[in-house]
Amino acid sequence: MSVKNNYSGDYPPLFSQEPVPSSTKRQQFRADFPGSSTMSMKSDSSRNYPPLFSHEPAPPGTKRQQHRADFPGSSSMSMKSDSSRNYPPLFSHEPVPSGTTRQQRNGEFPGSSSMSMKSDSSRNYPPLFSHEPGTSGTTERKRAELLPYCASCHEVLKDSSRNSSCPQCGERSRIRDLHLQKVSDALKVTLRRRCERVTEGPEKSGNGTLLHRIYTELYIIEGQNKEFCFQHEVRQVESTCKKIPCETPISCQDIFKTLPDQQRSIRVVLTYGVAGIGKTFLVQKFTLDWAEGLENQHISAVVLLSFRELNLVRDEQYSLLELIHVFYPTLQSVTAEQLTVCHLLFIFDGLDESRFLLDFTNRKLVSDVTQKSTITELLTNLIEGNLLPSALIWITSRPAAANQIPPKCVDRMTEVRGFTNAQKEEYFRRRFRNKELSSRIISHLKTSRSLYIMCGIPVYCWITATVLEHMLTTEERAELPKTLTDMYSHFLLVQLKKKKHKYNKWKETTQQELTGADREVLLKLGRLAFEHLQKKNILFYQEDLEQCGLDVTEASVYSGVCTEIFKRESVIFQKPVYCFVHLSVQEFLAAVYMFHCYTNRKTEVLQDFLNEDISSLEDFLIRAMEKFFLIENGHLELFVRFLHGLSLKSNQRLLGGLLGQKECNTLTIQRVINNLKEIKTYDKCPNRTINIFHCLMEMNDLSVHQEIQDFLKSQNKSKKELSGIQCSGLAYMFLMSDVLDELDLVNYNTSQEGRQRLIAAVKNCRKARLHDVWLSENHCKTLTSALMSNPSHLRELHLSSINLEDSADTLFASLGQPNCRLETLRFENCSLSEISCAALVRALKSNPPYLKHVDLIGDNLQDSGMKQLCDYLESPNCRLETLRLTSTLL
Repeated sequence: MSVKNNYSGDYPPLFSQEPVPSSTKRQQFRADFPGSSTMSMKSDSSRNYPPLFSHEPAPPGTKRQQHRADFPGSSSMSMKSDSSRNYPPLFSHEPVPSGTTRQQRNGEFPGSSSMSMKSDSSRNYPPLFSHEPGTSGTTERKRAELLPYCASCHEVLKDSSRNSSCPQCGERSRIRDLHLQKVSDALKVTLRRRCERVTEGPEKSGNGTLLHRIYTELYIIEGQNKEFCFQHEVRQVESTCKKIPCETPISCQDIFKTLPDQQRSIRVVLTYGVAGIGKTFLVQKFTLDWAEGLENQHISAVVLLSFRELNLVRDEQYSLLELIHVFYPTLQSVTAEQLTVCHLLFIFDGLDESRFLLDFTNRKLVSDVTQKSTITELLTNLIEGNLLPSALIWITSRPAAANQIPPKCVDRMTEVRGFTNAQKEEYFRRRFRNKELSSRIISHLKTSRSLYIMCGIPVYCWITATVLEHMLTTEERAELPKTLTDMYSHFLLVQLKKKKHKYNKWKETTQQELTGADREVLLKLGRLAFEHLQKKNILFYQEDLEQCGLDVTEASVYSGVCTEIFKRESVIFQKPVYCFVHLSVQEFLAAVYMFHCYTNRKTEVLQDFLNEDISSLEDFLIRAMEKFFLIENGHLELFVRFLHGLSLKSNQRLLGGLLGQKECNTLTIQRVINNLKEIKTYDKCPNRTINIFHCLMEMNDLSVHQEIQDFLKSQNKSKKELSGIQCSGLAYMFLMSDVLDELDLVNYNTSQEGRQRLIAAVKNCRKARLHDVWLSENHCKTLTSALMSNPSHLRELHLSSINLEDSADTLFASLGQPNCRLETLRFENCSLSEISCAALVRALKSNPPYLKHVDLIGDNLQDSGMKQLCDYLESPNCRLETLRLTSTLL
């Protein structure tokens, strides 16, 4: 099936260094938009590549131009994008052929990609009503033509925004409808101003580029990938970056439209995706198209709210009507009665950024839009349909937070995906005019599996481009980064150099030179990053900074000048909110801080984190790995990788003494490497054990990688004995390869622990055979995630001579999940208990559409189990074609 190439919506705006239009062209453009205004804004990145925006009018006859002619007073004021401060603009250095129109130029690059830009939805721009300059004539005449009301109706509307009756015709509903139309028009102007442009740089308003110019459709698929709940986001990108599923993509504008096979209407949509993948950009595009009258005009009003805004009022009580009035002054004239008859869409962006939990169990019932309550109760009642049941709800979230919304409350679950391998390369070829430079960067990335995989995240593409361009185009002769730790260390230094340059203090220095002031601020930022990484917070407020010893003015210097590391945003009430450019940057600085605490013997911090005294580097890193294994969803995975990479002297020299250099000699590093290879993981999740292999790679130990390559090339694999760490590396290689036809653990000469680690590869095979291996609950969860992944490749699962007992319950529960495509299930001599047999029957009754063959030979089912299975066979809903049993009765 052909799938639309539309992944690029989350990337930095791709500006072209076009020749500046002549003054005549500027005047012509401004004549077309007489009410437009632009405000200059200073940008960190603009010092190197000043954005040059085209002032050419759009080609005549286009739908968009015709529509925008209805808004002659529109403003081109730049709305700062939340994510745009994270992802500075990507500038093209390609010269523009003379005489080439913008439309032709865009045609040359049909796959142009763009980074996700978060909408600065918190800015409260004044409502633009029809009596403002440039709108009164056209809009009112059109409204009068479309609505054949009497003159008195219009007079009443001018004098009052309430539902007064017309003294001439007595019409009340007409006055209400005319008023709502006027408010809707004003809201569209407000949202258009807010969403039509995206910018990067400091938080004050500035110029930007049109969203329509840079936007490319994001790839959205329907369905939930439930395995995401147990994985770090880097692993999630690894799971989806190498192939595109065969599902039909859903367009942004069709997010609420039912598919042909769906029976019920779509009221609540939950869209999830990893950080930086384009979720906010998606809702911004949807909102702008509605505001410009291009799409979804059956909706009366779009209320776009971010959780970072709602965090600021989380301790206060509002009615829903008051909440809307606070965030949208344009809607202050809308009454409770009018609100209930409007066709509203509420967009709640960034659930993962919420500082309050959505409690659907203990919440108070709220059904009146004038009833005051907490923000949590307002949102839960809205989602459940108790409050404004006709309103549409759209929620975006990172995967780990998406489970706050009960599945029964969600009518559609959608996922936004990242770059495919082909699009990664396309990104870098578009990023640089110099073809040799782009080719060198792509070739270098392909030499490191971890670097190449990370480029599935749009933000990381930009981080990589920033570092490698700097290193390849300056006088620096350092070796190019080969690990994530190397890459982020260089990224930190590049941004610090930009900061010094900005303040005219920059001079040619060696990489080892970090000033004392820089070290002090970076360690404070590291403490902030670490403490909130443990709390799973990615947003910080003034009090959070102060608790870590960061002066607000000091932080502002880094946010206003070094926006790529740390940024400041102003949301509602102009309160500052702080965050790192990306979660991976927060994880890196957190690791820097924790390593510094170890080398400087800050025992209290270490004990709070690891719950015991630390005596050596080996002990420190082993305890950190154990802590990672204990975390439910593995959110410390990248943090632990960085810790191991920072133990190398090369990275410590690079960061100029920021970490300290105690005990990191060659013998110590070798002991750490040996410890990693010998870690025992009998009851650990097989997916987590792969991180041990990644930590070895971060320490530049390639021995296991080479051993695996030799094993794969050998002619007699069964005679080659594999260690546990080799099995982890082999499982990772299988996961990154094409789908395996069969994975049979009997074919691998390894220990019980080695076979357990290989179970991680079940996710990427069509047929899996597991024989004589002990499965803990964590191992069954791994099999479950393979069955529930989106897409799931597994068609046959054979388990034999395995004492599952009650551990099979978790596995059986996945059979009825919508992503499961299992056709054959064989449990031979697996000692199924009565409880497990009941769980299997429940799973079969859920009507899994693909499961046709079940084999339970040798399980010696008891009377109760046999009876339940026989009853199921006689039911009209049974879809099994084959059921093989062994019973003590036979």
